[in-house]
This record gives sequence, structure tokens and C-alpha cells, in this order.
Amino acid sequence: MTGLDETLSTQKLQEYVFSGCVPADEIAVVKAPNPSLNRAAFTSNGRTDPLKLWKLFRNGHTIRMGNLQRVVPYLAGASRTIQEETGYSNYVHAFLTPPGNQGLRHHWDQQMAVIVQVSGIKRWQLWRPPVDAPMREHNESFRVWRDDFVPKWEAAGPDLEVDLKAGQSLLLPRGWVHNPRVGDVGEPSVHLTFALRERTPYWLVEKLVAGAIREREFRRVIRPGHLGVVELGRQLAETRDALVKYLEGLDLSQAALAVHKAALPEIEYTT
Repeated sequence: MTGLDETLSTQKLQEYVFSGCVPADEIAVVKAPNPSLNRAAFTSNGRTDPLKLWKLFRNGHTIRMGNLQRVVPYLAGASRTIQEETGYSNYVHAFLTPPGNQGLRHHWDQQMAVIVQVSGIKRWQLWRPPVDAPMREHNESFRVWRDDFVPKWEAAGPDLEVDLKAGQSLLLPRGWVHNPRVGDVGEPSVHLTFALRERTPYWLVEKLVAGAIREREFRRVIRPGHLGVVELGRQLAETRDALVKYLEGLDLSQAALAVHKAALPEIEYTT
């Protein structure tokens, strides 16, 4: 934590966010229970307006600074090291929340995260996943949300409750519901979220199939007349059989080397 403390103290983060240097598209401003504010609320002439941001923060809004691995050399190095050691692409967000306030309420995310508390104390209420292993747009909170979720969780109480203090970290598995809040007294909370895009068998499927483009069979034209329901069934069957033949012919030793190599630099959303 020494390097992190020296690089991302609360003072330095506040200086950064309230300097107006943070790109507007990397900022989100939210205060529970309302959704994120429109970008116009904290920009002027398309640029981040530090005075507007400061007023919003003083009024209880959480300021999220996104993708710090792109602008902070120390975090860029940490991000690369995580990917080199795990094969997972990742990104780092910072959240600055004033005392007695809350940014985001109950929700779950599409990737695993490591929460690192830089300063202040934030209480994390956690519930087991209501859906199994969400990924990408599949089972995103807002897509499958039910009105009875929050009353049900609140009535049952959290499965785990943690008061995360400065210098402590919390592993938040993919899909776990979390409801973080800062207490009414004390200093503002600053935490970093290291979001880790876990690789999945679906990712392996994408890698295995990607090379099929080199085979002429998969580049041939399917004529419009063959896209009707009846004829399309035959086309699908032929393509499935061709794909099975292609996959059975792969040298898995060579494929494993290629997939391993791909895991290290890829940074797009792959969970």
C-alpha cells in the first residue's frame, strides 16, 4: 500500500478531480437514489467545470473518476501487472463520497472487483447473487431488475456487512449485490475499484472460432434466397457440421499458445 498511499492520497485525488483536468467522459456524478446526472451538470463548453463539480460534491454527490490506469503511471503499471499475472484485462475507477452520503445503491456488476479503501470508512452491505454469473449484457442489473429485489434484500438483511477502513481491501465476486454507504461522521470516503474482467469458456469459444475466417467455407456468400426459414435450417446444419470439422482439426497445443498470448494484451470487455 505504500506506493498507493504516496500516489493516490485523498488530497491528490481531490486536487485532480477538482482541477478540471479529468476528461468529462471519464466522470460520473451520482447521489442515491437518483440516477447519474447529465454531463451538462458538471461541464461548461464541453469541458469539466471544477466549480460545478465542487458544488455537487458539497451537496452530497459522489464523484466517480474512470479509467485512472490511463492517466496515473503507477496505476497503469499495476493494471499491466494484474493482466500479466492473471490474464484478465482490468480497469481502475476512483470514487469520492462525502460523509453521510451514498452514490450507487443496490446493484451487481458484470465483473469481479477488488475494492481498496484509500481514506475514510465505507460500509458495504453484500447479498449473494440473485442471478448466476452475469456477463456482458446478459443479466445486467437494469435488464433483469425486479421491483421486489430491494424490499426482499432489506427484509432479509445482508449476507455480509463490512466497514472498510483506509488501507483495507475487499474482494467483490462477480454478481454479488452491494449497497455501499459512507457514515454520517468522519472524513470523505475515497476508494478505488480494480475491476477484473474474468475470462470465461465463452471467451475461449470466441478464440477457437475466430480462426475460422481463414477457411473459404466460412467466407462464402449466403444468397438472400437462402435466408428463408426453411432453407436457413439447411444452411445452419451445413455450417454447424463445417464448424465441428474445423474445430476437430485444430492443433490445441498451438491454439493454447495463441490464446495465452491473446490474454495478456487484450483490454476490451471480454467477460
